[in-house]
Amino acid sequence: MLTNDKLAEWDRESFFHPSTHLAQFARGEAAQRIVTGGEGVFIQDRDGTRLLDGFAGLYCVNVGYGRKEIAEAIADQARQLSYYHAYAGHGSEASITLAKMVMDRAPKGMARVYFGLGGSDANETNIKLVWYYNNILGRPEKKKIISRWRGYHGSGLMTGSLTGLELFHKKFDLPLAQVIHTEAPYYYRRPQLDMSEADFVAYCVEQLEALIAREGADTIAAFIGEPVLGTGGIVPPPDGYWPAIQKVLDRHDILLISDEVVTGFGRLGTMFGSDHYGMRPDLITSAKGLTSAYAPLSASIVGQRMWDVLMQGTDENGVIGHGWTYSAHPIGAAAGIANLKLIDELGLVKNAGETGNYFWQTMREALGDHPNVGEVRGEGMLCAVELVADKEKRQFFDAAEGKGAKVVAAMLKRGVIARAMPQGDILGFAPPLCLSRAEADQIVSVTKDSVAEVLG
Repeated sequence: MLTNDKLAEWDRESFFHPSTHLAQFARGEAAQRIVTGGEGVFIQDRDGTRLLDGFAGLYCVNVGYGRKEIAEAIADQARQLSYYHAYAGHGSEASITLAKMVMDRAPKGMARVYFGLGGSDANETNIKLVWYYNNILGRPEKKKIISRWRGYHGSGLMTGSLTGLELFHKKFDLPLAQVIHTEAPYYYRRPQLDMSEADFVAYCVEQLEALIAREGADTIAAFIGEPVLGTGGIVPPPDGYWPAIQKVLDRHDILLISDEVVTGFGRLGTMFGSDHYGMRPDLITSAKGLTSAYAPLSASIVGQRMWDVLMQGTDENGVIGHGWTYSAHPIGAAAGIANLKLIDELGLVKNAGETGNYFWQTMREALGDHPNVGEVRGEGMLCAVELVADKEKRQFFDAAEGKGAKVVAAMLKRGVIARAMPQGDILGFAPPLCLSRAEADQIVSVTKDSVAEVLG
């Protein structure tokens, strides 16, 4: 295969990369990788380097790379109908079929699905629908959204505000005033070491109740949360967290948005994280696993009580004034159909639960006793290793030392991709759901060797 020898140069000169140190990259000081292919849990770059992708792109490639069934579905759809809009009752065979498939898999109490392109625009849609809902009910002051510190919900104006990570706020004039934040359910980073999980859940509830009391329940429209914190550290909630939060929301008539961009379509060993934790969402945000990122597509799944009010709103006010040009794009929908069929046919939800649990528990056995490993945690096909300077005192490394990033770099040299998570020295793992036990063992072995290289 001919290689374009100008490609690397064009990349540095022309391409604005997201989440990148722009100056270092432009000067040639930051790493560059041009990916050319993939199969299963592996990717390959133009230099022929083969890497086990322990993060599925960005929690995306649930079915793994190189699935011809999805590629052929995309090609067939492009030949038949490359595009038509979904406005004013228009649909395509693919978009209607996928909507039915999503609703067949959605938790109880959900009514309709709205398709966008990515998680950020799905959360923008959800916030607009929440505001519309309260306007129709005659509650124009009930508009604030509660999010959580360390949550990740996107990079737009509202979604970047919902995100509770400093990197996504700094110098962007975010968060916007309509968004307020409460405690993250991050037990390892609890304020007092002698707190039990039950104590910490009670603390999270107290913090939420105090926030609602300060702001006024009549000003708060919704609470948004990931079933498992993703980019904020891959943190499963402590036992009893979601039922306790749900009681508070019910008492104050606050809607629940479950952001399942990461956990939707199998990653926790259940089709949705809402099912996994017994949540009762009014809206569900999904994207990545919907198509395994073979084509851009998101889904906002609307609960019945909201849907009833949305219909009332259009009876009173006419057509709902929301839509994206590419909503329910036929090619994305075709990819989604093929993807969901593969998830079922390959038994990937079950594998995510069984092999995923084997993966993170094996990681815990391999690294749990290391003096610089504070915690190994996981759920389904998610795992995190949190590094600390002093395990007994729970003393964290100085961020400037970049210990997590150094371990991830050492893993890359050994052929495995992990992610250095923001705001902490945390190694993150979210492999494709088709991961085998042998591949899980490879990730664990490389992680152990890399931690030993960097930290002894």
